[in-house]
Amino acid sequence: PDYEPGPDESLVAIGARRGVSPWEVAYDQLLSDGGTGLINRPVLNYAAGDLGPTYEMLTNPTTVFGLGDGGAHANQTCDASSTTYVLSHWVRDRTRGPRIPLEQAVAKLTSATADTYGLGDRGRVVPGLRGDLNVIDLDGLQLHRPTVAHDLPAGGKRLIQRADGYGATVVAGAVTFVDGEHTGELPGRLVRGAR
Repeated sequence: PDYEPGPDESLVAIGARRGVSPWEVAYDQLLSDGGTGLINRPVLNYAAGDLGPTYEMLTNPTTVFGLGDGGAHANQTCDASSTTYVLSHWVRDRTRGPRIPLEQAVAKLTSATADTYGLGDRGRVVPGLRGDLNVIDLDGLQLHRPTVAHDLPAGGKRLIQRADGYGATVVAGAVTFVDGEHTGELPGRLVRGAR
């Protein structure tokens, strides 16, 4: 996907080229793929038609990566894809501005975030720490298009977004996923209240 479309890719510009209204372009896109089409609508930090302001924020030394709303908008956004998006777009694929160096992105996604939230046993692969890590094929890293799952209580829906390129996920030393498939290992625990 093109996460930084130029003005020539706006609904208005596409409509003008086709001789139709922007609404018709939007409806055509939403009805594509059997009615499951999506529209990327950058709304913040995109006034100049690129993600330059976002790059400045992401690379600021005081910025910590993290995204989540506790599930409040599970039917509108898929926060779980943010790590894959950072690595695939900002590290590997960006063409309309500078990229984030791999080492900087990984540090911000791991140790910087763990340090900020006081998770001293995480964020680094060193003896004595928890041992959480992902084995990633950066060239093969690819987000799939979001899809809707109706698997929440009372038939509630949420967006899910699968990804390729994760060879393995290890949590507390246990391999939990191999090539995107769960191994059955569940080394985590439920935390309620203060820790």
